[in-house]
Amino acid sequence: MNLRGLRWLWILGSFAWAGGAMADDSVTVQLGWIPGGDRAFFYLGKDAGLFAAEHLDVRILPGKGATDVITKLATGVADFGDAGLDAILTAKIQGDVPVKAVMPVFTIAPDGLTTTTGSGIRSLKDLAGKSVATSPFTSSNGPWPFLLRLNGVDPEKVRLVKADPSALVPMLAAGQVDAIIQFVNNEPLVSKVLRENNKEIVVLPWSQYGLQGYSNSIAVSDKTLATRRDLVFRFTRALRKAITATRDDPARAVAALKAAVPQTDAEAAEGMARASLPLIFNANTARDGLGVFSPALVKTTWEWAAKEQGAPLDKLDPMQAVDLTIAAE
Repeated sequence: MNLRGLRWLWILGSFAWAGGAMADDSVTVQLGWIPGGDRAFFYLGKDAGLFAAEHLDVRILPGKGATDVITKLATGVADFGDAGLDAILTAKIQGDVPVKAVMPVFTIAPDGLTTTTGSGIRSLKDLAGKSVATSPFTSSNGPWPFLLRLNGVDPEKVRLVKADPSALVPMLAAGQVDAIIQFVNNEPLVSKVLRENNKEIVVLPWSQYGLQGYSNSIAVSDKTLATRRDLVFRFTRALRKAITATRDDPARAVAALKAAVPQTDAEAAEGMARASLPLIFNANTARDGLGVFSPALVKTTWEWAAKEQGAPLDKLDPMQAVDLTIAAE
C-alpha cells in the first residue's frame, strides 16, 4: 500500500475511534412504581437532553415495587433503580443483596394517613375505635404499629382493612372506612375524588408524628458501582439537574412524562409533582445538599427498618447500604 493509502486508513481509523468515544452509554432505569408526577423528573431528564448531555441513552421502565427493583439491580437487569432506603436495608438484613443507594430523593418520609373532616380524626391519637384501609403491599404497613404506639395508640384498637390499592380512595369516599394509608403526595388526586363526593380531605403526614428517615432513593448494584463509577456519577449529576428543573417548572416535567406515557392524566400528575417537592426540598436537603446522604439520617432510617423486622440494631451497619462518595465527586 502506498503512502497516500496509509494516510487515508489512519484518517478513517481516527474517525471510527472518535465516534466510539462519543457514543452514548445505554442505561436502563427501573422505576419503583408506575410512571406518575412524583417521578416526572426522570422523563424531564430524558426529554430536556440532560441525560444526553452526559452521553447517556436512558430507557425508563415502569415498576411494581421496591423488591422488584432491588432484584433487577442485583441481577443486572437494570442499571439504576428507584427504591426506598428502608427496603434496601431490609433486603440486606434478609440476604445481604449486592445493592447500594447512591442518592436520596425523598428526604422526608412520604407515608401518611388520609381521612375526612367528618371522620373525627384530627391526629393519630384519635384512631382508637376507627377503621383504616391499606394496601397489602405498601411499605407503610411496616412502621404502622410502631408509629401508633409511639403516639399512645394500641394497634389492636384500630381496625385495619386490607384492600386493593385502587379500592382505597373509593372506600374512603363512600364512607366504608374512616381513613386510608396513602403517601401524602397523592393528596391532589384523593382530594379531587372526595370533593366529587362532597367530602373534605384531611392529611396527617407521619413525618409529623415521629417517622423519620429516607424514602425513595437512587440505587445501583455493587458491580456497577465498582466497574462503572463514572457512569453512576454522570447519571446522578444529570438527575439532580432534572429534579431542580422539575422544582422550577413542574408543568414542563409533566409534559415530558405525558409525551412518553400518553395515558397520563396531566392535571393529576402535575398536582402530584408539586405535592412531591416538599418531600425532596426541605430542611434536610437545605442542610445536606440535594442528593446527599446524611449518616445520621441513614442511621435513623435503619432504626425504623430494624424495628419493622424485629432485628437488633447491631445486625447491620447501615452505612453498608449507601455510598456517600458519589455526591462528593
